[in-house]
Amino acid sequence: MADAATIDVSETDASSTDAPPADVTAEAPSRDRDALIPQLARAVRQVEAGVKRGSASRSTRVKLQVVAMLAREERARVRADKALTDAERAEDLKRLDGIAVILAKAASREPTLLPLLGEGAPITDAVRERKREMLEAAGMEPEPEASSAPAPESTEPLAPQVVPPSVHRVQLANPFLEPDLSHVRRKPERDRLAGFDLLSPLYLSFEVAADGKPACMPLPEPKQRLAPGGKELMHHQSQLVQAARDGHRTFLLADEPGLGKTAQALLAAQAADAFPLLVVAPSVVKINWARETERWAPGRRAAVLQGDGDSLDAFADVVIVNFEVLDRHIGWLERFGFRGMVVDEAHFIKNIRSKRSKHVLQISAALRERVGNPLLMALTGTPLINDIEDFGAIWRFLGWIDHKEPNAALTDQLEDIGLTPMDRGFYPAARKAVIDMGIVRRRKIDVAADIPARRIADIPVELDEASVRSIRSAERVLVERMLARYDAAMSQRSADARDESRVDDELVRRIARSEVETQEGATGENVFALARRIGRAKAALAADYAGQLAHSVGKVVFFAKHIDVLDAAEQSLAKAGIKTVSIRGDQTPAQRQRAIDAFTEDDSVQVIVCSLMAAGVGVNLQAAADMVLAELSWTDAEQTQAIDRIHRIGQSMPVTVWRILAAQTIDTRIAELLDAKAGLIGRAIDGAAGDEPTSGDLRLEAVAGMLHDAVAARLRG
Repeated sequence: MADAATIDVSETDASSTDAPPADVTAEAPSRDRDALIPQLARAVRQVEAGVKRGSASRSTRVKLQVVAMLAREERARVRADKALTDAERAEDLKRLDGIAVILAKAASREPTLLPLLGEGAPITDAVRERKREMLEAAGMEPEPEASSAPAPESTEPLAPQVVPPSVHRVQLANPFLEPDLSHVRRKPERDRLAGFDLLSPLYLSFEVAADGKPACMPLPEPKQRLAPGGKELMHHQSQLVQAARDGHRTFLLADEPGLGKTAQALLAAQAADAFPLLVVAPSVVKINWARETERWAPGRRAAVLQGDGDSLDAFADVVIVNFEVLDRHIGWLERFGFRGMVVDEAHFIKNIRSKRSKHVLQISAALRERVGNPLLMALTGTPLINDIEDFGAIWRFLGWIDHKEPNAALTDQLEDIGLTPMDRGFYPAARKAVIDMGIVRRRKIDVAADIPARRIADIPVELDEASVRSIRSAERVLVERMLARYDAAMSQRSADARDESRVDDELVRRIARSEVETQEGATGENVFALARRIGRAKAALAADYAGQLAHSVGKVVFFAKHIDVLDAAEQSLAKAGIKTVSIRGDQTPAQRQRAIDAFTEDDSVQVIVCSLMAAGVGVNLQAAADMVLAELSWTDAEQTQAIDRIHRIGQSMPVTVWRILAAQTIDTRIAELLDAKAGLIGRAIDGAAGDEPTSGDLRLEAVAGMLHDAVAARLRG
């Protein structure tokens, strides 16, 4: 969600002092007395006055959004205008800074206004009209209106398309796959909510309207507990299957890992007669999906799509494909005639701009057009990684929203609330409305009371002197680079706007964000290289600790992020005479399964060395009850996914996770932030009360903390 610290009216170094620069509303020089900036200054004062009166009316909301848009555009124009002198440019930028400060402060009084400040805010007809009026009042020619037709999702060239031979045979056998027109898709109709952006309030409702309960739709009592083949389902599993049997067709199945989401999806497909079923999953779990199909849907055939699909049996009931090959198969997948679609580890599509997300949404949209009411299921134990808006792509996949508004069914529910986003009571009801669309979240503690407890224990380690010197030097280079940028930005401000008695947290976060965004993948000292350096320094110590555990408690799971850390750990364990196997990203599914089987069944294999990325999802390692995390993840969700490889139904022993932390380094800060970030899913999905939600980028928080501490230390003298 947007906040006052990240407003993009920005690229501004405006201070958030109580008073804006004194000349925000002053008369401009004669060259622009009737130009845009004075128009913006008057408009922003009107917005400020309206918000102070408690009147965030539709007109106020429109005016605020237009001012933010035009301020961004004017800032870019001023910077690029070579006809301006340096003094004129500085004067204009200073006045725009003042406008940005007033906008941010006004919006902070009313949380529903904050999303309107960002570049991604939906542009309504009222916003376009108000923008045109302000430009004309400033004596400027409005730009020609863009076509009202929605822009294509992607302009990237389509990958070379392939069609597996068996797909041609299916098409010949079924030449007439007519669309199902029995389900008429309505356009959303608004009355009370006309003119309101609804997507941002829907996201916000999951931040501010927790009710102390997990986000779970009402589920029916099951009429039967037996699955095909005579297997008995757990109560929570049979509830979801019954919901599908009763006609519900869209689910965000967000059960905690280990509660049998794969089985529920396959049985829901049986209940809904949703075959042929398309399953999109990470490559590491494709084989497991085929196995689970055989187990839970006997009599149904599963086919795994590999490469160009030459060996694919397109007559199978379940077609399993990994995200990475969607691009070359997108053509036939969206036309094939599937009646249901499951996306496993659905948090993989959280980035709406990524190719994998676009392809999944494209297939889903085609399926909803062809089949009136298809079964659509998004499976993930961690639907939120960094931010509430991680929901967006999943909701679009399920057809609950599009890129700009909720669908007709959800809009009807929001209208029935009888309130608008200006009313506080709107948010709990809006949250419930989204949940009732099909969010299903159950926790292990709620459905399996006998599952053993888990705990996370931090093990601080002292690094050798050479490693400490190297890490401290890298931290110093990183901090000094950011301090130089901080000082440069402060020096550009006027004396009135510069407060050198305190840390400017807004500026700190802006510099930290730039550091993270520009340095990822770069060489030299940055937060990514620093974390890797610390991981290498800890590798032998973490492996030694894993070896001690193996001697005392039995099997141990060892997790790390980087290949060189995995290599160092395996070498250390081998020297200690401890037999290991490994799971890495470059293995084939068969190699990975052999490693898992060896760890599970061979008593001589004491440690399995795993990549966080390769083994963090879709792997059952509950033969062990102890785990060593040699490197920390950048997200709590990734850490939780790893832990849930051993903490799952069927585990008979208490689970202990040993986090190896390099003392007196950024490592300890990352661990603290990870623990704090755990509150995001707790509030949004599990309904937990507590502190304000902690959404955001952990890397940003870590870097910002380093810079803040450095500036604060300097101020103290």
